[in-house]
Amino acid sequence: MSLIKLGPWDLSLAASLVLLLALMSWRLRLGVEWRLLIAAARSTVQLVLLGLVLKVLFELESLPWIATLALFMLTVAGWEVMARQKRRYRGPWGMGIGTLSMFISSFSITLLALIVVIRVEPWYQPQYLIPLLGMLLGNTMTGIAIALDSLTRHACEGRGRIEAQLVLGADWDIAIAEIRRDALRSGLIPIVNAMATAGIVSLPGMMTGQILAGSPPMEAAKYQLMIMFLITAGTGLGSVAAVWIGSRRLFDERQRLRLDRLR
Repeated sequence: MSLIKLGPWDLSLAASLVLLLALMSWRLRLGVEWRLLIAAARSTVQLVLLGLVLKVLFELESLPWIATLALFMLTVAGWEVMARQKRRYRGPWGMGIGTLSMFISSFSITLLALIVVIRVEPWYQPQYLIPLLGMLLGNTMTGIAIALDSLTRHACEGRGRIEAQLVLGADWDIAIAEIRRDALRSGLIPIVNAMATAGIVSLPGMMTGQILAGSPPMEAAKYQLMIMFLITAGTGLGSVAAVWIGSRRLFDERQRLRLDRLR
């Protein structure tokens, strides 16, 4: 079965539903109509531009240009992690912790998938690399943002308990161990729930896209399983790295709690 192409009129019909929702927000005085419209406009511009860029990359298959796009995606994801924090780290650490964690997790797992699992030749084919990296970055970003936010929030709330353990002679990693475990659990909950409900409550995005594009359902299910496992591993690895780096940053060389490093 061939893919049914969508025209401007088809997209306009779908967009009218968003306009209807914005109108309902205005009538009900929810105050989110402009945020909704701006988000819709941003997604439209971003996805159209991405489509144009990917069209060129698919034709060129140039590693430097693909690497430039990948690094741009990583930078934006790092910024989003920082923007979602209620208590942010000061200086370059605010963006650096999330960016470094996603680089360690998402890039390594994407390379593993391309070279070992899918065995793409060459490994940097944008048709495979960019979608895989995008899905890993997007989901890892959410997990890391939740984990870091939980870490800093509970560290501020439990300052007295942490400092009491330090006074009694505990090392910094022991004093913050329980908070660190809670932060990691918080970061993993979304992807664990997504895996548990996949195929029953929800039909995941990649599987849906492949089925709409005409792929056999079983082949689409195999690819979706692979993606779910990769995302889970990436989220876990990224959250562990971010929470460890973030918790170490909360203490100085003399193992004193330094909440002034947050803003």
